[in-house]
Amino acid sequence: MIRLDKYLCEVNIGTRSEVKELIRKGRITVNGDVCKSPDRKINESETVCLDGQTVSYAVFHYLMFHKPAGVLTAARDKKQPTVMDYFRDYPGRDLNPVGRLDKDTTGLLLITNDGALSHMLLSPKKHVPKTYEVHLRDPIDPDACKKLEEGVDISEAEPEPVTAPAKVTVIEDRLIHLTITEGRFHQVKRMLCAVGNEVTGLKRLSMGSLILDEALQEGEYRPLTGEEEALLLTYRNSQQ
Repeated sequence: MIRLDKYLCEVNIGTRSEVKELIRKGRITVNGDVCKSPDRKINESETVCLDGQTVSYAVFHYLMFHKPAGVLTAARDKKQPTVMDYFRDYPGRDLNPVGRLDKDTTGLLLITNDGALSHMLLSPKKHVPKTYEVHLRDPIDPDACKKLEEGVDISEAEPEPVTAPAKVTVIEDRLIHLTITEGRFHQVKRMLCAVGNEVTGLKRLSMGSLILDEALQEGEYRPLTGEEEALLLTYRNSQQ
């Protein structure tokens, strides 16, 4: 059971104050009857309508976020801002970022409460491709590209397997797109270090079938379009 006003917020009808105004004006019906009590408890079997149109409860939420630099990928932190600070007023419940971007890394971050999807996208066994825009200290050379594509040793204190084969697209001398299928700690930075270079800027462009909407400014988010959501869920099902 859930309060009517909270239900309407969670299906993105409006803010708490906006939905209370809709209820006050008699624009909300429950099972065909006008309901003017925002604290009226309802369950999923009941039919809620706004101006005669049925509103459906969204169990899962999928949001594309353009992560800015200087923000932690975490649910909360006592001292520093986190990505979830941007979603404090969003009505969906149990939202979490899928994966982790370094504090100084920008770009695509999926926010969702679909645990199964999150698990699939993050599972090392699924080899989900992630593409990054990588700005470099020094010009990249063909030999370095070949090494990155074949796999490099990024172990430091503890032995690690070489990285899985990657894909390198050279955009400019000091700018590449790098696609990897793993998610090790600081992996992109360590890969470039292993070939004698240094990352000066890093932005995630895509993850699986999901591509960052360049119209989103850093710190902005939007729900996935129907097509994006369908592609993502189809991709998830193909990996099961």
